[in-house]
Amino acid sequence: MHKQEMNPGNLLEISGSYWKTCTLHAAVKLDIFTIIGNRCLKSDDISDMLHGNQRSVEMLLNALSAMELLEKKENTYSNTPLSLAFLDRNSSRYIGHIIMHHYHLVDSWNRLDVAVRTGQPVRGEVSHTDEERRESFLMGMFNLAMNLAPVLVPKIDLSNRHHLLDLGGGPGTYAIHFCLNNPQLKATVYDLPTTRPFAEKTIAKFNLQDRIDFKDVDYLEEDIKGVFDVAWLSHILHGEDFEYGRKIVQKAVSTLEPGGLILIHEFILNNTMDGPLFPALFSLNMLLGTPGGQAYSEEQLITMLTSAGVRDFQRIYFDSPNDSGILTGIVG
Repeated sequence: MHKQEMNPGNLLEISGSYWKTCTLHAAVKLDIFTIIGNRCLKSDDISDMLHGNQRSVEMLLNALSAMELLEKKENTYSNTPLSLAFLDRNSSRYIGHIIMHHYHLVDSWNRLDVAVRTGQPVRGEVSHTDEERRESFLMGMFNLAMNLAPVLVPKIDLSNRHHLLDLGGGPGTYAIHFCLNNPQLKATVYDLPTTRPFAEKTIAKFNLQDRIDFKDVDYLEEDIKGVFDVAWLSHILHGEDFEYGRKIVQKAVSTLEPGGLILIHEFILNNTMDGPLFPALFSLNMLLGTPGGQAYSEEQLITMLTSAGVRDFQRIYFDSPNDSGILTGIVG
């Protein structure tokens, strides 16, 4: 890895990068990109729609233009192709919900020093507090998965599989795409009761009610019923400590037929635990919000799987915006 030369400018750039973060958060929270849409609007028109102060709105618009999220011509502003695709609520590729989830995490990140000193989380479960935060979390996960699933799913051969367990699958986004890509496949999504309305609505949107069902379960405390030949565990292990993670893997494996396939999708660290960057930072995010959660290395995940009787491990790489990866294994 190339190491940066000593340069105080690099440190100041890192230190002040939250200025850009907060600018983006404010713009998404105010729905600037949706207000502009496909139009070119003057700053006073935008401020009127926001019922905002014209001077301060224009300052925000100029900063967004400097960040190349808006394009300014004379005194009018328009979305860039990037903003139109991902920051306008009318786009099917909108990711504003996950950005608002990040916004809700800012206060806890400002207390990282406290979490490091004490080893204890400094925020509650964001996804289960007030309605706004829950919506940002669930919709954010849905938006991310909807963008990633079409890239990820075709890399996994499930042509000889018939019943998929999507454990902690939320709205069932991956189950939906696995079923769309494999006509012979059925799926069962296991998650908390609060997720059911969103999941059933999403599954119905894709007309897959006859192939995907939803089961209410707290998979940390309750047994998983049913027999499957493939299990998909996407981003659920990092919320728990190693021992709980191992138990979750064991529960999933216990439902699989001999020769069954287990797929773990996580932000996977290298075995020295010091990279890639996003999984390393994500471990700190788990420190802030959970008693024992973290990003795990491939070696740690293999240890969990081996203790559950899984063999023949393979790593599936794909183009991911946040260094997520997939580890697979066969039962028996």
